[in-house]
Amino acid sequence: MQKYILSIDQGTTSTRSMIFDNEFKIIGSSQKEFKQFFPKDGCVEHDPLEIMDTVYTTVEEAIENAAIGIDEILSIGIVNQRETVVLWNKETGKPIYNAIVWQDRRTAGYCNKLKEQGHGDDILNITGLIVDSYFSATKIKWLLDNISDARELANKGELLFGTIDTWIIWNLTKGASHVTDATNASRTMIYDIKKNIWSTKLLKLFDIPEAILPEVKDCAAEFGIASLLDKEIKIGGVAGDQQAAAIGQACLNPGSVKSTYGTGCFMIMNTGEDLKISTNKLLSTIAYRIDGKTSYALEGSIFIAGAAVQWLRDSLKIISDAEETNELYNQADPSQKIYLVPAFTGLGAPYWDGEARGSIFGLTRNSGIPEMVKAAIDSVAYQTKDLLLAMEKDSGLKIKVIRVDGGMVKNESFLQFLSSLLQINVDRPTIIETTALGAAYLAGYQAGIFKEMEEISSKWKSEKVFVQKLHKKEVKYLYNGWLKAVKGTLAVK
Repeated sequence: MQKYILSIDQGTTSTRSMIFDNEFKIIGSSQKEFKQFFPKDGCVEHDPLEIMDTVYTTVEEAIENAAIGIDEILSIGIVNQRETVVLWNKETGKPIYNAIVWQDRRTAGYCNKLKEQGHGDDILNITGLIVDSYFSATKIKWLLDNISDARELANKGELLFGTIDTWIIWNLTKGASHVTDATNASRTMIYDIKKNIWSTKLLKLFDIPEAILPEVKDCAAEFGIASLLDKEIKIGGVAGDQQAAAIGQACLNPGSVKSTYGTGCFMIMNTGEDLKISTNKLLSTIAYRIDGKTSYALEGSIFIAGAAVQWLRDSLKIISDAEETNELYNQADPSQKIYLVPAFTGLGAPYWDGEARGSIFGLTRNSGIPEMVKAAIDSVAYQTKDLLLAMEKDSGLKIKVIRVDGGMVKNESFLQFLSSLLQINVDRPTIIETTALGAAYLAGYQAGIFKEMEEISSKWKSEKVFVQKLHKKEVKYLYNGWLKAVKGTLAVK
C-alpha cells in the first residue's frame, strides 16, 4: 500500500495542508485564509481557535483532493509561523487571549529599555537573537502582565505557552503532547541555543515561569499521536517556516543558502555545527536538530520584498496585478539609476533600524511607471546583497550559489538582476512550496522513508539557473549607489 505524508503549513495569513506521495510530489492540497486583527497601531493578532478550524478544514479537503483514505497517511509534518505566541488554559483548552503575531510591535518600548539596561549582549550570546519585539519572550511577558489572572494561573501551573506548532500539536493530540522543536524554541528569545535548554537566566529576566513551557524535541521526533477524522496518525516532523524552507531546499551543508521571497524575505545560511554569533546584525539560530545533533544558521530578514510590489498596486495604483511587473521592468530606461529604499516598517539586517522610513532617490522628469517598478523590484536584490555580504563576513564562507523560492521568483527579470548583482548563480527549484516540503521531509525521515538526511539532496531538482550578466565594474557602481541611498534614508527620520 502506498503511504503518504500530510504536511500542515500554518502561515501568517493562511493555513495550507498538502499531501505528498513517496516521491514527495504534491498530489492534493487545500488553503484557507483567516482573519487578521489590528486592535491598535502596531498590534497584530490572530484567533487561535480560528487557526485550528483552518487546520481541520484544509486537512480534510487536501485528503479529499488527493483521493486517498486517511488510513493511507503514514506521518504528519508541521511547519508554522515562528515567533507568534499563544497562552491557553491547561484544563479548558481555551486561549486566554488572541495569539500575538510575530509582526506585533506592542513591546517595542520594553525592548528599548532592555537594551538601555545593557541586556542586549547577554541575550545575543545566549539566544543568538537581537533584542526585538519580533521574538516571543516579550509577548509572553506582556500577556502575563496584562491579561486578568494570567500570572496567577501561570504560577499555579494551570497555563500553557506555545508557538503555533505547539498549539496545533496540543489540539491534535487532545492535550496529550505539550511540545515544540528546537527551531521554534530558538526564536523565543529565552532558549539557550548552545546548551539546547530553556535559559533560567532569561526566564528570570522576563519573569516567565518554566512550568508553562513545552518540551523541546528534535525536528524529526515522536511529537505525539494526532486524532484526525477518527484515525490516529503519528506527528513526526516539526520546524519553523524558514528552517523548513531551508530543509526543503536541501541546504544541508555549511555554506549552502536559501532565500525565500514572499511579502518579506528571509535568507538563511547553514553554518553546520559551528555556531556563529553575528557581528553584522544577522540572527544566529538553529537550522535544525536531527538525532540530537544541532546544525546552526545565520539568518537575515528583509521586511519589504513582495510587499514593495503590493505597494505599487494597492497604494500608488500604478499596476493592477503583480504579473505586470515583468514586462514593465523590461521597459524601464536603463540609463536611469533610481533607488527605492522600502523602509516602510524600518530596515532589517544588517541595519536593524525600526525608525527608518522609505525614500526614493534619482528621479528625473522622464521617470515613469516602468522605472518605479524596476526600482521597487531591484530594491529586493540590493537588500539581498546586503545580507549576502554580511553572511560571508560572519561565517568566513564564500557563497557560490543561492537557492530561491516564494512568490517573487516567478519574475525572471528579478532573478536575472539578482544573479548579476550578487555575481553568483541563482537556482530556482522545480517545487517552490519548500516550507511544506521541508516539514514533509522531516516527517518522512522520522517514518523511515530516508535512512540519512543527506538523501533529501537527491530529491531536490533545479528548474532553472540564472547566471550573472553584468561586469564587476557596473555591479560596483550600482551597489555603491544603493549604499548612498540607504545612508541618505537613515539620515532623515
